[in-house]
Amino acid sequence: MTGILDSVNQRTQLVGQNRLELLTFRLMGRQRYGINVFKVKEVLQCPKLTSMPNLNPLVKGIAHIRGQTISVIDLSLATGGRPTTEIDKCFIIISEFNRTIQGFLVKSVERIVNMHWEAILPPPQGTGRANYLTAVTNIDEELVEILDVEKILAEIAPIDETMNEELVEEMTSMSQEVVRKVLIADDSSVARKQVQRAVESIGFETIMVKDGKEALNKLVEMANTGSVYEQIGLVISDVEMPEMDGYTLTAEIRREPALKELHVILHTSLSGVFNQAMVERVGANQFIAKFNPDELGAAVKKAVEK
Repeated sequence: MTGILDSVNQRTQLVGQNRLELLTFRLMGRQRYGINVFKVKEVLQCPKLTSMPNLNPLVKGIAHIRGQTISVIDLSLATGGRPTTEIDKCFIIISEFNRTIQGFLVKSVERIVNMHWEAILPPPQGTGRANYLTAVTNIDEELVEILDVEKILAEIAPIDETMNEELVEEMTSMSQEVVRKVLIADDSSVARKQVQRAVESIGFETIMVKDGKEALNKLVEMANTGSVYEQIGLVISDVEMPEMDGYTLTAEIRREPALKELHVILHTSLSGVFNQAMVERVGANQFIAKFNPDELGAAVKKAVEK
């Protein structure tokens, strides 16, 4: 498993082509799961874990890796499954989400699969553990589930969603000429609600969609009824989404004459040096990391003041 991600930097060309690579793994059962390689910093045989007082029950322990102290989350337990056993034979996926680094304890890690976002679909109704799914796909005629990691992290360490009072007052007192409607696209129910609460707290209405394809369809529908710029002030989009990612959504907006001047903020848990280059390539106006309500509020302010 050592070196499985050595060439991750060479994969950045996939972003913006509506493609991704999934690292597949299993928990305490036969079900197969996937995580975007761009969110993975390293995969290791599980090291010795240190138990600490008052840890969340879903945190198996603390690992000391390369000078960092990292919480290791039992991913099986966190999604309602059995606690992970035989830890010394397991792996941890070290990942960066929403400005934090954590390890996910998994039973086994398999391989990296090159995928097209169009093959990543919203979870069907009735799928097991649907409460923790953002998407599903099929690999080798086997269902692969993509977990809502943001929901898991929010349950373990809730984020302070309070926005600076001065910013709230400033935004709510803005000129009535400002178009106070925002389209929000995100496949994570937790992330969607976080953004919705933040945007509505500063006096804006929201239109909520679950992926880039749905967002584009909604924008085209609006443009067919009149000037889209009189109906919506800006778009806030996640990057990772089923069927159409945020980079591709932005590129499609820029190609469509009736939409091309829309202000687009990419708001994502993805991190890495490639992000700014991709923002410039597809024509997004801003890129901000999840989730800081003050930064999001300031980005909205910048968008509507232009």
